[in-house]
Amino acid sequence: MTEVLFYHLNRQPLEHVLPSLLERSFERGWRVVLQGSAEERIEALDAHLWTYREDNFLPHGTAKEADPAEQPILLTTADHNPNGAKVRFLIDGAPVPADAEAYDRIVLIFDGEDEDAVAAARASWGAVKAKGFDATYWQPDEQGRWVKKS
Repeated sequence: MTEVLFYHLNRQPLEHVLPSLLERSFERGWRVVLQGSAEERIEALDAHLWTYREDNFLPHGTAKEADPAEQPILLTTADHNPNGAKVRFLIDGAPVPADAEAYDRIVLIFDGEDEDAVAAARASWGAVKAKGFDATYWQPDEQGRWVKKS
């Protein structure tokens, strides 16, 4: 059964939150595909994931590289899955894929300061619940730790 996690960003930008979420997936040995909606954003995240910490980086690549199937974490704007990921991250309004049941986990991250993003996340929540997927909603507490709200 596909698990869909909704992460509500407030007071923190995606660039601050995303690396730690991806690190957890990588540490668990999960292959990940991250889908965004704009090439510019994917390029910026690609650069950020190499430099976000002085003592660490996340092994990853983009769909533009020669061997996207070899990447443990693949950044893309397409709805494909060339690296055989079982975890899919969706950012910047990327839609829940038609083949959502092919994934163990889908992580939908949305900006709580953007009314359109909140409305789209609510619509996605309803759609995944209607398909029978296990959906959970996460929000950061005052210390920035993720807390399951529903």
